[in-house]
Amino acid sequence: MPSMLERVLEPEVMDSPEEARDYDAMDHALVNERFCGDLVARGELGPAVLDVGTGTARIPIELCRRDANVRVVAIDLAAHMLALAEENVARAGLSDRVSLGRVDAKSMPYDDGAFSTTVSNSIIHHIPDPSAVLAEMARVTAPGGLVFIRDLARPDDTAEVDRLVALHGGEAPLDPAARASFESQRDLLRASLHAALTVEEITAMADASGLAGCSVERTSDRHWTLTFRKP
Repeated sequence: MPSMLERVLEPEVMDSPEEARDYDAMDHALVNERFCGDLVARGELGPAVLDVGTGTARIPIELCRRDANVRVVAIDLAAHMLALAEENVARAGLSDRVSLGRVDAKSMPYDDGAFSTTVSNSIIHHIPDPSAVLAEMARVTAPGGLVFIRDLARPDDTAEVDRLVALHGGEAPLDPAARASFESQRDLLRASLHAALTVEEITAMADASGLAGCSVERTSDRHWTLTFRKP
């Protein structure tokens, strides 16, 4: 059944130092671990993985920890996110396996079929019309390669938004000095849920953007997952 909640767009690029810092401070560990675990369970990733909308590079770091053969090209359009990503990758000792680039995912500078696996976690809801990104992800993935996308699913109503923010927004810190950052993180989650696509919306876009025949499933109380094996 279609969501009764209207989609409300948020900024496509989170590119202030404060936004990048608040985003990186959010506890994504379990979500990232599940994303990478589900991805690896799909089979061999191949020699070249592209992470679209990498943010602060938590996904590439987790992937490299799980698979010693993986090398990742990680792209984002937000310079401050990439600055933190560079720090995180260096701290993890993975600068030789994770390459960072400031790239617009709607028009990527890579050859057709350049990557054996193309992934994206939680970038689609930032883009007003994700069709171009989906088409580009299909284009740069090699024949036989995997496209694996996970993002938030827009709830049916504001009551469900409130429930999810309360459930997944974390515990309020005891330190009053940390309260502003905590509230900012919860506001980011709320805005992202309002900006998300439904399963029906992303399926229709994918079918029209070179990913026809993909599988789109609801995989948590707040996520859908798209899987596509390129012919």
